[in-house]
Amino acid sequence: MTVTSMQEIETGSFVKPTFVLCPPNSLRVVNWNINRGLQIERIIEFLGRAKADVILLQESDLNARRTHHLNIAREISQKLELNYVFAREFQELTQGSRTAPAYHGQATLSRWPLTGARIIRFRRQSNFWRPHWFLPEISPFQERLGGRLALVVEANIAGTAIATYNLHLESKGDDDLRCAQLRETLDDARRYDMNVPIVLAGDFNLDLSEGVGAAALSQAQFQDTFDNHHMPTTPDSLFEKGRMIDWIFTRGPVCSSEPKVYRSVSASDHYPLSIAMKFAKHA
Repeated sequence: MTVTSMQEIETGSFVKPTFVLCPPNSLRVVNWNINRGLQIERIIEFLGRAKADVILLQESDLNARRTHHLNIAREISQKLELNYVFAREFQELTQGSRTAPAYHGQATLSRWPLTGARIIRFRRQSNFWRPHWFLPEISPFQERLGGRLALVVEANIAGTAIATYNLHLESKGDDDLRCAQLRETLDDARRYDMNVPIVLAGDFNLDLSEGVGAAALSQAQFQDTFDNHHMPTTPDSLFEKGRMIDWIFTRGPVCSSEPKVYRSVSASDHYPLSIAMKFAKHA
């Protein structure tokens, strides 16, 4: 079986035209692995209350049986009147059909214009998800085509451009693989001048409070927006404690505040995170 259009990027806009008198003093950024969008009504409810300027979502379904064949990114954007960009991480072989394939991937949403969308498909990938002849094509085995990626999008905040990197690093592999994927993203970020604000966020499947990954981020001059406010971003389970694997980092002439993990929100197997962010001239 071959996969088509995996590099295709979907965009859409449901923003009502408004006149902006002056740029905002601060922005709110939300990052969240939404677990396919299985609880879409709760997801929309939280995001509506969050009133974020930029939203980075991982595991957003498109035409999957488990989420009633909805385009989750489009549904959220339409309900909340946002712009959106969606990139296909995997084709889900057990969730669609040959004539109507199903996908899941990353979505970046904003009430501000989004431009310059592109995909970094990581060079190093796990073989875990590939189809095997001895596995039946049923949902529990999650056979997939594609690979982990970073979705890069620029948001124009009342005339100020910020670059956003929406990451989903590999869950079925070791930290060496995840750090290789992270370094590939950091290498790409070097194309931006240090005067360009960057938000780098996502599901890293990795504790970045210390270790090799944290060192790589620091060397690339990214700031941990949750410094001294770390807490698990996944719930406790029967077999393990919650893990710190979802993160928001920034680089450039910005400062962040009000880091929060919304541990009371039970709409996914990850908690949403948010920060407030100010440009240096407004700090």
